Amino acid sequence: MGLVKTFKVYPNEEQEVSPSFPLLKNIDVFPASYVSNTIKKEIGAAALSFIAKYCNIYSKECFVTATTTLFNILKLPEQKYNTLINIKKINDARYVNKFFEVVNSKLEVGGLFINFVETYATRRERVLKKYPRPFNWLYYVADVVFMRIFPKLPITKQLYFFITRGKNRVLTRAETFGRLYSCGFEIVDEKIINNKLFFVARKIKEPVFDKNPSYGLMVRLKRVGKNGDLFNVYKLRTMHAYAEYLQEYVHQQHNLKEGGKFKNDFRITPQGKFFRKFWLDEVPMFINILKGNMKLVGVRPLSTHYFGLYSQELQEKRIQHKPGLVPPYYADMPKNLEEIMASEMRYLEAWTLS
Repeated sequence: MGLVKTFKVYPNEEQEVSPSFPLLKNIDVFPASYVSNTIKKEIGAAALSFIAKYCNIYSKECFVTATTTLFNILKLPEQKYNTLINIKKINDARYVNKFFEVVNSKLEVGGLFINFVETYATRRERVLKKYPRPFNWLYYVADVVFMRIFPKLPITKQLYFFITRGKNRVLTRAETFGRLYSCGFEIVDEKIINNKLFFVARKIKEPVFDKNPSYGLMVRLKRVGKNGDLFNVYKLRTMHAYAEYLQEYVHQQHNLKEGGKFKNDFRITPQGKFFRKFWLDEVPMFINILKGNMKLVGVRPLSTHYFGLYSQELQEKRIQHKPGLVPPYYADMPKNLEEIMASEMRYLEAWTLS
């Protein structure tokens, strides 16, 4: 069962901040300084400073806890908080999405959720430093197989969770943020402190409640098709799990590079880069051609976010046709979004006249 710590403070004449703090029933009363000192002891002074930029930890509308189980969040009073801070890493939560969904239910719209995660990148660094060569690499390979591959395969998933009970789960930055976005949050800020990625997420809507999250080698992605209808495009996975929810975030952070792709796209896996280089990720889209919702040559199927970047005129022309596997604009190799739109408009107008 996850550890939970909650605090209520009483007035301290030396404190300039509001001393009130939410309380679960039958909990002892502590001086205000105890809260900040406990947070500092758990996650460090730098992390406390990062948190303090976004909230007053002594406010009655701010709840601070150290828990890895969603039950401890569920039993909070029905009031809505404007900030919920958890000072236990999310890697140890058994059901990460359910945890985020419950946090969402306890926050008012616009409320902040502050937590942290040990990412795959920092875990790799820690594992490789743990043992001398070559034993560190042997340990690392075994760690990747068991902690990264086992939970994603149906045949080994149950064994993984039986052994680990969901503790010390390996999460990438992309997967963590993607899960947050799917659960109704947006990322406000992020910072690596003491080899942990701290994040501030704002509640913007209700969770998606995706009952069939995509983990396998082949993924189904929602795309805009003919008549504006959404359909599933089949592709080989090139991104981390839940990364499809981050398209708007990546666009806001890095915009587009030459060719219309996103700059510094941290969602793409190393094997994904290889798949994309040789177009291997596109092969399953022949299933869409056989199903009749795509054709061989035509404008590419776009996500709703990317589709929204196009002009209204081009959007209207696009949905008059089925999207295609091979895009026509590769004939003139446009370098930016404006050139891509111009190229597609020429193609669609020529197709209409033919």
